[in-house]
Formats: sequence, structure tokens, C-alpha cells
Amino acid sequence: MKTPLETVLCAIDAANSADPNLEDGVAVSLRYGQRMSAELATLFPAASDELQIAARGQHIERWLLPRADFPEGREGYLAWRREQGKRHAERVCGLMLAAGYGEASLDLVGRMLRKEGIKRDPQVQALEDVICFTFIRHYLAQFATTQDPEQLLRIVQKTARKMSPEAREKALVEFDMPPAFAEAFSA
Repeated sequence: MKTPLETVLCAIDAANSADPNLEDGVAVSLRYGQRMSAELATLFPAASDELQIAARGQHIERWLLPRADFPEGREGYLAWRREQGKRHAERVCGLMLAAGYGEASLDLVGRMLRKEGIKRDPQVQALEDVICFTFIRHYLAQFATTQDPEQLLRIVQKTARKMSPEAREKALVEFDMPPAFAEAFSA
């Protein structure tokens, strides 16, 4: 018999397996969730069930709300991200409720997925650190090809600012960064 944690993680994977966007034949959202879990296991091996669920469900069914449905520019992007966070929290919390998790766990995962409490709540900050490490390890190189150098540096600086001091320090050791990027993580 599966534990509640295993039940929820399997349900998230099943939902994300339906992503029509593929990378090497694998659903993009499924791969992202698995990468988040792997990064979490490295950064926070004793992570709570709630943090494990939030990491795996970070982008659950993200493709169902395309960025193109929102206005261009920063305001449109931020509105899309807020709506995605709300949708992800509702969907994952529904799966948790079905698996038997209580209100306190649902509340915590909801806050993590909506990014409420970055820099103030250790669990929300841990999720943000995992998100940033996953981005740097798996997505930054490809993303960099779509940005001009100045814009890319600003994005890297914003990424570094979202991270805890411990995560920034670990990133400097773990990743071979150009000097300008390393400076952003050293600040």
C-alpha cells in the first residue's frame, strides 16, 4: 500500500504525463517535476512531505494556462505567474486532500506554491532555492540563448536575490559561472 506522500507524488506525475509538450519523448512538466525532486533530495535530504509535494507539483499542468493568454510585458507576466501559482496550489492541495492530508499541510503547500513568505518562511525559501537550482542546472544555458547579455545578467541577478545566502554560497561552489554571474551570487 502506498503512503500518502507516494500517492500524491504519483498523482502529480500522472497529471504531468499528459503534457503535450515533449523533451526527448518525455512530457516537459513530468521531467520538470522529477528534476525538482532530484534537486530537493540533494539540497534538503530531510525535506518534509509538504516540501517534497510542493517541489514535485511546482508546475503541475502548467501548459493548461499558456503565457500567451495574458498581456505582453512585465505586468502580464506577473499576472500569469500569480494565476499559475494559485492554480498549482489548488490542484496539488486537491490531490493531497484525496490522499488524507490535513488542513495544516494543505495550507503550507498552498503558501509554498503561491510563493507566500519568501525570505520569511524557511519552507517557502527552501522551495525557492530548489527552483533556482533547477533553473540554473537544467534551463539557464538554453534560456541564455534567447536573451541579450544585459537582460540575461539582470535575470541572473534577480535569481540570486531570490535565493537564501546558503544557497547562493552553494551555487558558487557547484556551478562554473562567468565572473559577472558569480558576482551576483557573491553579493
